[in-house]
Amino acid sequence: MTTALITGGTAGIGKAFAAEFAGSGHRLVLVARDSARLDAVAEELRGRGAPHVETLPADLSTTEGCAKVAARLRGEGEPEDAPPVDILVNNAGFGLGHGFLKSSVEEEETLVDVHIRATMRLTHAVLPGMIERKRGSVINVASVAAFVPRGTYSAAKAWIVSFSEGVAAEVRGSGVRCIALCPGFTHTEFHQRAEIETSDIPSWMWLNADDVVKAALRDLNRGLPVSIPGAQYKVLTAASRYVPRAITTRVSRSRSKRW
Repeated sequence: MTTALITGGTAGIGKAFAAEFAGSGHRLVLVARDSARLDAVAEELRGRGAPHVETLPADLSTTEGCAKVAARLRGEGEPEDAPPVDILVNNAGFGLGHGFLKSSVEEEETLVDVHIRATMRLTHAVLPGMIERKRGSVINVASVAAFVPRGTYSAAKAWIVSFSEGVAAEVRGSGVRCIALCPGFTHTEFHQRAEIETSDIPSWMWLNADDVVKAALRDLNRGLPVSIPGAQYKVLTAASRYVPRAITTRVSRSRSKRW
C-alpha cells in the first residue's frame, strides 16, 4: 500500500489529489496550516475510502514548518512506525492578487518561501529514501504562469518547472519520477483567497481540479517531466515559445496575474 503526502491538501488541486488517491486506496498524509480544516477533510476522505489519513499541521512559509514536514518525509520523528512516503505532491501555494510594486517585501518573501524554498527542501528530504527503495514520485504544482513573465509568482512557477525538469533528469533510471504540473485557470478557492477578479475570463479557459489531477497522473505515468492539462493550454504555451518575449511581457503587464 502506497503513501502520498500532499501539501495544501485541504482545498483546490491538493484536495483533488487527496480524493483521487483516497479512491485508489492510498494512505494519505495531509499538510496544511489549519488544524481544524485538516481534521474535517481527513474525515471526509476516510468516507471516500482512504484506509488511513494522517494530518500534519505546518506552515511552510516558516523554517520550523518545513523542518517538521521534511522530518516526516525522511522517516524521522512521530509517528515512529509511519510508513515511508511513496508520492510527494508539493501543492501548497498562493497568489498575491496585485503587482510586485504594490506588495510589501515581506509578502514577496513569503511567496518565495512557500513556492520555492519549501518545494526544494521537501523534495530534497524525500528523494534519498525513494531512490534507496527504487520507487517513488514527486509532483510539483507549478502553473502556465511559468511561461508568462509576470512578477514573483510567475518567476516562482518558472523555477518550479526548471527545478522539476532538472530533478527528473537526475533521477532517470532510478525508479523515481518527478514532474511539474502546469494548470491554467482552475475552479478552486485560489482566486477568491487572493481577491483576484475572474468575471471576464471566458468559460473555455476554465479547468476542473479533478481533470487536472487525472492529466497529471497520466503524464507522470508516461514519464513526462512537465504536464500541461487542457488542449487550450497546450496550444497557448506552445505558441508562447514563438512569440517575442517583449510582446508577452507587454501583454502580461496589461492584466493582473490570475492563475
